[in-house]
Amino acid sequence: MNILNRIISDKKREVDLKKSIVPASQLERSILFEREGSSLAIALKNSTTGIIAEHKRRSPSKNSINQNTNVGQVAMGYQMAEACGMSVLTDIKYFGGSLEDLLLARASVEMPLLRKEFIIDEYQLIEAKAYGADVILLIAAALTRTEITALSELAKSLGLDVLLEVHNEEELHKSIMPSLDMLGVNNRNLKTFEVSLETSKTLSHRIPDDFVKVSESGISSVEAILELQSYGYKGFLIGENFMKTDNPGISAKTFIEQLKA
Repeated sequence: MNILNRIISDKKREVDLKKSIVPASQLERSILFEREGSSLAIALKNSTTGIIAEHKRRSPSKNSINQNTNVGQVAMGYQMAEACGMSVLTDIKYFGGSLEDLLLARASVEMPLLRKEFIIDEYQLIEAKAYGADVILLIAAALTRTEITALSELAKSLGLDVLLEVHNEEELHKSIMPSLDMLGVNNRNLKTFEVSLETSKTLSHRIPDDFVKVSESGISSVEAILELQSYGYKGFLIGENFMKTDNPGISAKTFIEQLKA
């Protein structure tokens, strides 16, 4: 069983447990559930840099990236750095994140927040809205076309932007539909964890211009972003490059200033 299949298997058990404890109707009574969200897709379209800065403590490929951060302070640092949005990992077992991280980030900043999670159930979209997310991630490798349709349409009805992540042409073809805002190309192979920016370059011409193009993973230099911009990418998800430093916000600020220059 590859790592993605293992994560999804664990996620199904986790969601079933949560649903038995906190019903969706309770989440819908959250004060944040009525909040009008901010569009990450629009922010990226209007930006010359397109940075989506991520909060990530660890990952299956890196046991520890940064365990000493305060998510609220990181969020404020990213906002001051003028990132377009922030991605918050909420998976506990594999990434050391939580929904509380999302909530703390929401309490700290106004910028668009992406709930970075392995979403397999409509319940998780209700959770995302209740905890202050503006955007949700759907991973094509983990979902059927029918599931992508149902989840993305529900997300749109909740006022959430949808970022759909693909890794290859097959996933892209099964995923294109009008209920998506952004199409992300993950340069990391979720089965082997190898990273190559060629994945983004190869798939760029196959993504319709109706969608905001986002490149994810393995981006660590201004030069890489400038090259990817020439392929039509407007968004760039960067996590480890900032999070591995003592002050992710300052690192993001320096990086974005270099990119602007």
